[in-house]
Amino acid sequence: MMMLTTCMFVFLVSGWIQKLLKSRQSLLPQREQEAKRSTLSSVSTSPSSTSSCCSSSSSSLGPTPSKPPQPHTALNSPLRWNREYDMLVCHSSVDGDIEEAERLVSFLEAPPRNLRCFLVHRDSCPGGAISTELCQAVQNSHLRVLLITPNFLQDDWCKYIMHQALAEGPMSNQIIPLVKNLSRSQYPQEVMFVHPIDLSSNPDPYPCIHKTVLNYLKDLVKNEKTLDCNMDGSSSQGISGEGRPHFNTTTEVKEKRDDSFNDVCCNHNQRSPN
Repeated sequence: MMMLTTCMFVFLVSGWIQKLLKSRQSLLPQREQEAKRSTLSSVSTSPSSTSSCCSSSSSSLGPTPSKPPQPHTALNSPLRWNREYDMLVCHSSVDGDIEEAERLVSFLEAPPRNLRCFLVHRDSCPGGAISTELCQAVQNSHLRVLLITPNFLQDDWCKYIMHQALAEGPMSNQIIPLVKNLSRSQYPQEVMFVHPIDLSSNPDPYPCIHKTVLNYLKDLVKNEKTLDCNMDGSSSQGISGEGRPHFNTTTEVKEKRDDSFNDVCCNHNQRSPN
């Protein structure tokens, strides 16, 4: 009896184990199919996630920065760098005139203007001869700004610089007179033929001075291009000399310039009372 019970128990257990194995075998293909489906779904969703990441990263960077403004072409011209300074500022040694000159230079040298200015008390070489320093500053500057005040008219060095500037180009546009606290009748006769900028009546004269400097540099570049075109045209006509334009030498130009300056001074002297 006991052996029969044992056999029946073994038979039931073996049947249960067989059913368990069959159920596991039937579940394996389903799990494999589910795994394949999940893999395919993850692959199909990965491009969208990548694009979303790219879009989010691009949006976080913000708009594309605009290109910085290009500097003025005249400021980049090699003709400008032929001289050490863009302008020389001549003023008297009185504190009020020094402060006015320093304010002007601070405005012109600050970005984005970035002009190169010469101030006597700041840029002169210590130990150098004053007359030599001033003459070199005049020759190494494109423009000469004269801060003409009552103190300027009493300063011998200011008069010296003014005469040196006039000797370099008496009838040129390289002199910018800045008049302050003077009437028309008190202007120096040497600059009567140049249109001045009145600091007393102009509330904001510094931008006008900056514009004048830029216009001079633009004209300098323009005249150089015109001269190059004329030289190219003359060379294309051959070496026979026929039809070739006549170019004045430096000596001839200087003599005509000096004659015109002397005529102006004589006319002023004739008009002045005895």
